[in-house]
Amino acid sequence: MAIWQDTEKSANISTESTQDSADSSSSLPGGYTAAEGLNSSVPTYQDASGAPVETSSPLGYSVGFLTAFCLNINQMVGTGIFSTPGTILSGVGSVGLSMIYWFIGYLLSQSILSLYLEYASYFPSRSGSEVVYLEQAFPKPKYLIPTVFAAKHVIFSFASSNAVVMAQYIFGIGGISYTPWQMKGVAVAMYTLAYFVAIASTKWSLRIVVWFGFIKILTLLLISIAGLVVLGGHTKVEDPGNWSDPWRGTEEASAYGATNAMVKLIFSYAGYSNAFAVVNEIKNPVKTLRWSAPISLFLVTGLYILVNVAYFSAASREEILASKQVAASIFFQKVFGKHGASNALDVLVCLSAFGNLIAVLVMTSRLLRETGRQAFWHTLGPYTVVWTLTILMIICPPAGDAFNFVVDLSVYPTNIFNFLLVIGVLLIRKRRKALNLPRPEYRTWSISIAFALLVTLYMLIAPWYPPDTGANGGDVSFWYGTYLVVGIGLLTACVVYYYFWIDLIPKYKGYEFRQTVVQYEDGSIAHQLVKVPKEELSTWDSQHDATGRSLTST
Repeated sequence: MAIWQDTEKSANISTESTQDSADSSSSLPGGYTAAEGLNSSVPTYQDASGAPVETSSPLGYSVGFLTAFCLNINQMVGTGIFSTPGTILSGVGSVGLSMIYWFIGYLLSQSILSLYLEYASYFPSRSGSEVVYLEQAFPKPKYLIPTVFAAKHVIFSFASSNAVVMAQYIFGIGGISYTPWQMKGVAVAMYTLAYFVAIASTKWSLRIVVWFGFIKILTLLLISIAGLVVLGGHTKVEDPGNWSDPWRGTEEASAYGATNAMVKLIFSYAGYSNAFAVVNEIKNPVKTLRWSAPISLFLVTGLYILVNVAYFSAASREEILASKQVAASIFFQKVFGKHGASNALDVLVCLSAFGNLIAVLVMTSRLLRETGRQAFWHTLGPYTVVWTLTILMIICPPAGDAFNFVVDLSVYPTNIFNFLLVIGVLLIRKRRKALNLPRPEYRTWSISIAFALLVTLYMLIAPWYPPDTGANGGDVSFWYGTYLVVGIGLLTACVVYYYFWIDLIPKYKGYEFRQTVVQYEDGSIAHQLVKVPKEELSTWDSQHDATGRSLTST
């Protein structure tokens, strides 16, 4: 769904936009351009095929240290820590190994986060995080990455797993039994409420993110403190014996279980890079993110580990395994009983999930907007696209399998793009060195790159290993690899779409695509694809620079 027009129809727009933005960039050898945004004193050097740098952000500069910190907190702390401990324990077998896995999740997240920081140093005036970084790391085939990533984020931009768990906790607060469709109805209602909050105001949605960020930290602190009190033997909760033999059950672990546990960990930590989606809305972004992002990840990791200590100090291994997506509720009931304080804490979990829904909406809308500026999907309302896909993913999967299937389906494409991000940073280093461009403000350690490369490669291969109990013995009631095939199939369909519309049809009809720069009434700057007949290509290329700006306009 690219935006393209015939040359005659787009000439006026192209000329006007060139005049408005001609001073914002300059050409460099190797097809690179340089442009400096108002948010940073460091120029953005990028491949000319990338979406043009917006010198002044149309969305303003409302994101400071605190907002960036809370954007990450809000996406990381959604429902993962309250819903996945049972699945992770089931995968690795023992309490001790489960705790080690939570720390491994931190190491992986920190290694990938360091890559984001280096990417942000290269492109300090480009919001959109992965779409920008992959667009610049893999500029050829031209427009392939933006096309695939645009479709990927439209297809996979759902937060249905958090909405489903939120609905389960809401019913738990009232002690009400529910049917699958009642649960789906509440999940749809909660997500729709988050949607309206997000579209009401950019400034207020960011403020709400900050407020909910503090609620999330408070919730995890309360659970952690209560858990330490229980561990110290200062309550009536009986010792479940998990710490006297923390390795009990390790022998039950399997290759499939260990990999499945890692998938759930990646889901639980997802969000440490959330603030990178709004880089062009941050003043001095590298300096701000260099502190806010690692601090938020370190804080969340510490709280995650303490919360798991709390769970295992109050409930037995068997009770945690049976908890499925409501591990926190089991802890609350053990410590506070089935009413009063227990219900109040369940409310905090629901608020945590709701804050996550808003944070994900903000982040995903920025990613979709950035793909739109690359001449794809620009006319789609980002929030509406995310809402529509999420509602479908709430309604369509079987209720019992909805959470696990959606989590697995969303994580595997993430692993694919994380692997590409690792390779991409090496490619960008090589190109910039060849062009004698300055070193980035932040450069990640080689050991971080190596660790990220090994783990992401493992997570691409290992999920194909079947469970010991058979093809239907995974954490869903159907074939364990369904999410793998669906995920790869959808990405493959995106590639086929690209070659069909960008390569095959133009060859058949005798034209090629070229890009122009257009500016919209709200100040947004984007690329527009233009169909240029082959016999006019030499003339067109002589009259436009690498970015698509006219060289003949006056």
